[in-house]
Amino acid sequence: MAILDIRGVSQTFGTGETAVQALKPTTLSAQRGELLALLGPSGSGKSTLLLAISLIQAPTTGRIEIDGQVLHDDGPTGVDIRAFRRRNIGFIFQQHNLIPFLTALENVALMLEINGVGGREASRRAAELLDYLEIGHRARSLPARLSGGEQQRVAIGRALANEPALILADEPTAALDTARGMKAMALLRKIARERGTAVVTVTHDHRMIDGFDTVYHLDDGVLTREPDDGTAKRP
Repeated sequence: MAILDIRGVSQTFGTGETAVQALKPTTLSAQRGELLALLGPSGSGKSTLLLAISLIQAPTTGRIEIDGQVLHDDGPTGVDIRAFRRRNIGFIFQQHNLIPFLTALENVALMLEINGVGGREASRRAAELLDYLEIGHRARSLPARLSGGEQQRVAIGRALANEPALILADEPTAALDTARGMKAMALLRKIARERGTAVVTVTHDHRMIDGFDTVYHLDDGVLTREPDDGTAKRP
């Protein structure tokens, strides 16, 4: 089942002679349990596509459907996008963006509380998530007391807190060494398989490419899909 389905999504900045099409009309889908990579150099359109998928920056054209809900169809569809994002999309960032004065447990529990879960229940569920991510023993630690890999796991726990259908990860291994990066990739793969989540990862980290089910390349806003033989084809 496709968790993410986008068709003809493009992004143009400016108007008239100064207009720049940062993302050409793009079509892709991500299935339940799939780990998908958007690979490309800086400025290729990766982050633009991620912002469009999440509707943090609505695309100029195209249709976006997530978990059966049409969010954009050449314009708004009337869905409360902010509320939808909170419930259905998890975000993992390169710099983790943990709140420094909250413990690992509190950072994860906060995402549940924002969605209306009571404090005691939020803490219980956050503790279960940290145990699942094998970092429960660090639940009471502040981010500054955690290693980079441990901070990454807390950030992943935060993204998983509301059991989203889709996780969007922006350069999740760029700040990690190869060994820790491979562990992070294995964890994302485990999450996709065990929780039926679609995970879309923006990266230029070629070290991790073998860990993905599907690899797309972006170059100057043009998307191509890499088949099994490694020869990229436009979808």
